[in-house]
Amino acid sequence: TVELHLKNEIGSSFIHSIDLHAVTGPGGGSALTQTNPGEESVFTFQALHPGIFVYHCATPSVAHHIASGMYGMIVVEPEGGLPPVSREFYVMQGEIYTVQPFGTQGNLDFSDAKMLSEQPEYFVFNGAAGALTQDAYALHANEGDTVRIFFGVGGPNFTSSFHVIGEIFDRVYNLGSVTSPVLTDVQTTMVPPGGATAVEFQVQVPGRYILVDHAIARLERGLAGYLYVDGPDNPAVYHKDS
Repeated sequence: TVELHLKNEIGSSFIHSIDLHAVTGPGGGSALTQTNPGEESVFTFQALHPGIFVYHCATPSVAHHIASGMYGMIVVEPEGGLPPVSREFYVMQGEIYTVQPFGTQGNLDFSDAKMLSEQPEYFVFNGAAGALTQDAYALHANEGDTVRIFFGVGGPNFTSSFHVIGEIFDRVYNLGSVTSPVLTDVQTTMVPPGGATAVEFQVQVPGRYILVDHAIARLERGLAGYLYVDGPDNPAVYHKDS
């Protein structure tokens, strides 16, 4: 049983709400959480289904609120939990639609027209162009670690072909299901807007690994992240011959 509190700051300009895809009930909670500025809403739900689920604001314009970064993930583990791993990370993909062209510095204005025509200026991991390439936010692991990445797509519009350059996913929890048989030995996994997955792999060679959407041109619009793996060289797995 989960009790959720949603507070809308007094300085907000809009009503906000929350739709959790893990909720069974009208609007996924949004019917109970349309919250005015300066107010707080509370509701309770039972987590009936294990899995990896997206949540987002569900107040019109829903797409505008999602494109403003109002989304995230909620993981409902199966009874007994998921198998243990060395490192867990949460990564979400989204889009940003601005009046100003890509790369403009300073304050940026939202473009409803670009959102409706599905022409984002930026594709992002965790809310900002290149966020996970910055030292403060990059992912880190040690050679030999097992890594689990919970990966979701807020959208609002584009499907992701999630890939880690230089790694093969040992296990993929397809479509966010943690009760179905896992996929094994997967190079790239597709995740739709409002969908999620988890991928697991063991890092066996040190270096920098790049998280991408393999609709690879999106890398040039900000969609990249780094996973740094520390440890000694492992020439038995990977080496240069000459």
